[in-house]
Amino acid sequence: MLTPIRKPIARAIAPVRALFVGDASAGVLLILVAAAAMLVANSPLAGAYEELFYGKLSWTPIAKLDDLHLWINDGLMAIFFFVVGLEVKRELICGQLSSPEQRRLPIMAAAAGMAVPALVYVGVIGGDAELLRGWAIPAATDIAFAMGVLGLLGSRVPASLRLFLLTVAIVDDIGAVLVIAAFYTANIKLMWLAIAAVVFGVMVAMNRFGVARIWPFVLVALVLWVCVLFTGIHATIAGVLAALTIPMRDTTGHSMLEKMEHGLAPWSAYLVVPIFGFANAGVNLSGMGIDEVLAPLPIAIAAGLVFGKQLGIFGIIFAAVKLGIAKAPENANWVEIWGITILCGIGFTMSLFISGLAFDGNRTFIDEAKIGILGGSLVSAILGYTVLRLTTKHPEERPVEPVTP
Repeated sequence: MLTPIRKPIARAIAPVRALFVGDASAGVLLILVAAAAMLVANSPLAGAYEELFYGKLSWTPIAKLDDLHLWINDGLMAIFFFVVGLEVKRELICGQLSSPEQRRLPIMAAAAGMAVPALVYVGVIGGDAELLRGWAIPAATDIAFAMGVLGLLGSRVPASLRLFLLTVAIVDDIGAVLVIAAFYTANIKLMWLAIAAVVFGVMVAMNRFGVARIWPFVLVALVLWVCVLFTGIHATIAGVLAALTIPMRDTTGHSMLEKMEHGLAPWSAYLVVPIFGFANAGVNLSGMGIDEVLAPLPIAIAAGLVFGKQLGIFGIIFAAVKLGIAKAPENANWVEIWGITILCGIGFTMSLFISGLAFDGNRTFIDEAKIGILGGSLVSAILGYTVLRLTTKHPEERPVEPVTP
């Protein structure tokens, strides 16, 4: 038991402790990485930063990946998407998406949270056909970043809202993967697609016939990644496909999927995503004026993240609860739910990834997109944290205030 004097002190330092433990650490690391990338890109090291990631490699085992940036985005990020795929499969089989009742509200919220930001984006940019390719950039929510900000609030936020944010972000990732596969794919090479389909079939057969070792799945997954890379479909989709073939239980009754997820998740959160963030978040602002910063592209992305996410997610939750279609998160009031929907406007990893696909080869648009992503995510993080900090209470102070239809 904390003494009356120590209790306020413990509460005061809780946000500081949260920087190093729990859900906040991966998100805070991303914030620091993004800040470091911006500092380096606008320092005397800018040339070295550019050469490191975009300079042509003297040798590469795959000619198509001829610089470090491509190896990170097409190769290293396949691990991130593999972990996402494992998480999605686990949630669908035995987690928070395993029953229709549990899936209903997160799926509705994620769908609205992708559609409305896209509509806001399209509305802001008008009829510019070239910029239209970026419509999906503000549609994604960054799990680590959003959960990191939420982690800074400690126990003030009801567990039901934490779970809701995590579930919406997972469904959001599913939607983002489908969008990448459907809308950001170059000319498909049918021969490589057929080979990839055969390799994927082999992995499915390995699952069905009870292959109990991890290494065969890893080896065949690497082959699948190479095949998908040459199909014209983005190579990281191979990560998701491979994850879906991993057995939930092996012949000994142990969970191969959970073992792989637990083994890879820390590497993904603390190495893969930070490297990706550092390689992609740096924008050299020296040649940019106020016109570029306030150009239609960054404004459209920021508006989609800050306003579109709130309107879409909060609107669908409110409508679903009032119409009796779904139940609101337990022990949470409407203001707290609104605060969570604001945090859904933090779009970092997936948004940066999609911007690179949408404007491939156009560095001006990619840099403007980064400004919009970083600006919109920062505003969403600060606003969401402020709303939840001012309106939530610690468990011992909280009366039960269920949301009623």
